[in-house]
Amino acid sequence: MISVVVADDQSLVRAGLRTILQAEPDIQVVGNAADGQQAVRLIRELMPDVALMDVRMPVCDGIEATRRLRADPAMAGTKIVILTTFDLDENVYEALQAGADGFAVKDIPDDQLIAGIRSVLDGEALLSPSVTRRLIQRFTANPVRTKPVPGSEDLTAREREVWALVTAGQSNDEIAATLTISAATAKTHVAKVFAKIGARDRVAAVVLGHQAGISP
Repeated sequence: MISVVVADDQSLVRAGLRTILQAEPDIQVVGNAADGQQAVRLIRELMPDVALMDVRMPVCDGIEATRRLRADPAMAGTKIVILTTFDLDENVYEALQAGADGFAVKDIPDDQLIAGIRSVLDGEALLSPSVTRRLIQRFTANPVRTKPVPGSEDLTAREREVWALVTAGQSNDEIAATLTISAATAKTHVAKVFAKIGARDRVAAVVLGHQAGISP
């Protein structure tokens, strides 16, 4: 059972998310919070698998709440997904820098939100497609001085190939299709790449890949 805490200052949004999530047999909403401070307290108390955090909340916003939780080693097991009405660039970058595991707009289709929650638990980063594209464009449009990434020297030829495809924005399924391998094998390769280069998630792997000058 996947435990979730929903934090949003609008009661209708909290109720709507709860209805969507509770309809899934393997997801249980274990708590609701109306502001960031309450969210931090509740998440520390309940230690859910996933926290859905509104970016704009009174007392303490979702990004600051994320920073506080990420500063607590005991909360390392909770995945944090930031929710907002608009996929504004500054929110995306602030949320990811604060340690969020995902970022989604509130009008994301129900099935995509559910799938995203499950993928976040599998180590993927939940980002709306438009956000992912712009994030990758930001790094590819701004050349940086290429420098080695610690651990990358341990990658096999196949793993470097996979890393390049991740850097290009491909999902595990797309990598599997590109390399003509199974989705399970692609997922295994991606996990090994992340472990070797020290990438917490896909976004970090993209940044490190650009830094290292990796391209497909």
